[in-house]
Amino acid sequence: MVRRARGEAGAATAELALGIPLLVALTAGLVWMLAVGAAQVRVIDASREAARVVARGDDVAAAEAVALRIAPDGARVRVALGDAQVVVTTSARVRGPGGLLGALPGVTVTSDAVATVEDS
Repeated sequence: MVRRARGEAGAATAELALGIPLLVALTAGLVWMLAVGAAQVRVIDASREAARVVARGDDVAAAEAVALRIAPDGARVRVALGDAQVVVTTSARVRGPGGLLGALPGVTVTSDAVATVEDS
């Protein structure tokens, strides 16, 4: 028969009670990092597609509409059209997760895309 000392009787329960919130916070942080990565991919795609739209001869308003449709909500699109090339910059703010990690600041993801203007 194995006997435990009185001080060790609830040690496993206490360790588990301390460990679960830490694991939940870690999981929320990892999910937030995935959301930031997905937002970055959407911003890159939005810049690239908008640059293609302007480069093939469509107007800037159409390019901005395409970029805003692809980018995350609240994104900003800036189109700079030169003689030979177009530069589109798209940026969006990704907010931190709520709950325990709600105090974390958001992250701004940004992407630039450059395309050569096609001759008409």
